[in-house]
Amino acid sequence: MNKFIVYIDDAEHTLNQLQAVMSSGAQTHWILVACPPRLSRHAGKWINQSARNSWRMRWADALFDSLTPVLTGRGDTVQSHVAKGELLAFTQKLRSSHAQASVLDMRRPKFGAALEAVVPGQATAEESRWQLPGAVVGMGAVLVLAAE
Repeated sequence: MNKFIVYIDDAEHTLNQLQAVMSSGAQTHWILVACPPRLSRHAGKWINQSARNSWRMRWADALFDSLTPVLTGRGDTVQSHVAKGELLAFTQKLRSSHAQASVLDMRRPKFGAALEAVVPGQATAEESRWQLPGAVVGMGAVLVLAAE
């Protein structure tokens, strides 16, 4: 039986990424770890800790409810967790109980924000500060050339 620890934050993106892994006929044990988005500094100022935890759990339950039927429909088993704290430490904790599990990071990349690493040595995709202005300058050059 294959075991996978999968870090997720978007159901549609995860299902698209999992198609390649699910194509094998072997039965799989999925350990889904939801990574809820952080509340903004301003929203966090007015919401107490219990309401914040309640929101995190509702968000994660909605994510699990959209993924679990697809995975269990194939006869696979699913275990779900909500990430708390540093993801490297959370991965080590899960690997101590599931030694043979492979770790998959299937979180949706976000423009302008680097995702936290889930395994030691994982390369984080850091966006350049000049990427958007460079595209704007490039589009401006194309428009100037088109006008001439």
